[in-house]
Amino acid sequence: MKAHNGMRPQDIVILLKIVVLKKKEWQYRDLAHSLMISVSEISESLNRSHIAGLIDESRHRVFRAGLLEFIEHGLRFVFPQIPGTMVTGVPTAHSHPYFKRIFPSDMNYIWPFEVGDIRGLAITPLHKAVPAAAALDEDLYRLLAAIDIIRVGQAREKKAALELLRNEIKSLSAPR
Repeated sequence: MKAHNGMRPQDIVILLKIVVLKKKEWQYRDLAHSLMISVSEISESLNRSHIAGLIDESRHRVFRAGLLEFIEHGLRFVFPQIPGTMVTGVPTAHSHPYFKRIFPSDMNYIWPFEVGDIRGLAITPLHKAVPAAAALDEDLYRLLAAIDIIRVGQAREKKAALELLRNEIKSLSAPR
């Protein structure tokens, strides 16, 4: 077994994608294709997540309670984010359409993306392929926007994002 050298941002993206897949059968290449991350990166990520106690031995069942605990108490310290310059891209955090209804704001947070059409402050996504992968999967997009609220939001926003994550991870993990 390889040594654990710490979690990487894409590990969260991969774990959330597995949660979104519910109990559907999938292979590493399926994750690689849908997330635009190489199969070797998927394999390394799942190994790190297993060592960290976030996924089972088979690398197919996410330990939801552990993932939620890490997201709530560790994510903002391990993967902090300070909004950057004004860019064009895809809305994230409280600028995501779901959260914008709850937290109206004149300032947008954006993942820089060449096909985006909204201007706002740049938020570096957890992986460079996140904006494209989110465009293909609305459930994943909503969860990743909630993750960004935890990275950059205020207390009230973080509380709402954590509530959404708890509810979604619980319901998405149940069989259809």
